[in-house]
Amino acid sequence: MQNNSNEPEFSPQQSLQLIRSMIETTKNTISNQSHYFLLWGWAVMIGCLLQYYLKVIAGYPQYHLAWLITPVALAIHFLLAYRDAKQIRVRTFINEANAYLWTGIGLSFFVLAFVFIKIGWQYCFPFYIAFYGMGTFVSGGLIKFKPMIIGGLLCFPLVIVAAFSGYDTQTLLTALAVFISYIIPGHILRYRYQKQSIQSTML
Repeated sequence: MQNNSNEPEFSPQQSLQLIRSMIETTKNTISNQSHYFLLWGWAVMIGCLLQYYLKVIAGYPQYHLAWLITPVALAIHFLLAYRDAKQIRVRTFINEANAYLWTGIGLSFFVLAFVFIKIGWQYCFPFYIAFYGMGTFVSGGLIKFKPMIIGGLLCFPLVIVAAFSGYDTQTLLTALAVFISYIIPGHILRYRYQKQSIQSTML
């Protein structure tokens, strides 16, 4: 039966090359946008460490004020997103999948806040660590970036440890989780982007 479709037919080799090209395009885009991982990684880690200091070391009863860093980070995030939206020229399927992934995780954090208001915030950190791990593991898998995959995987045993730890220890475990899954991969991505930018200017 003759194929009357106007769509081009790709050989298996061409299909693989197209997929590799999409992955590289997405990897370059995410490398350029590594500031999101660094923004939220540092914001969450600072929030966790500041809460631990206020609650455990200083004995300050209003230790939850440490999380006033969150609306500041959110405002910066939206400013960066507005700027980046005007600069993106090509959006691949992997770009779209990654965007839906993190939008879904962001919405999950939002609705979980209402759950923890009801049942108590002492249960929040294992859930947050699980979402950090899932997001970075899947995102790293989409772009074939091993530091992010490994960082995401390391979050899952931390969820188990946190579930059997006290609240204050969970705070420190969350700081560790974002350090290995957001901050370290984010800085590697940033370094890669800066290196590629320097090389491109020299050509």
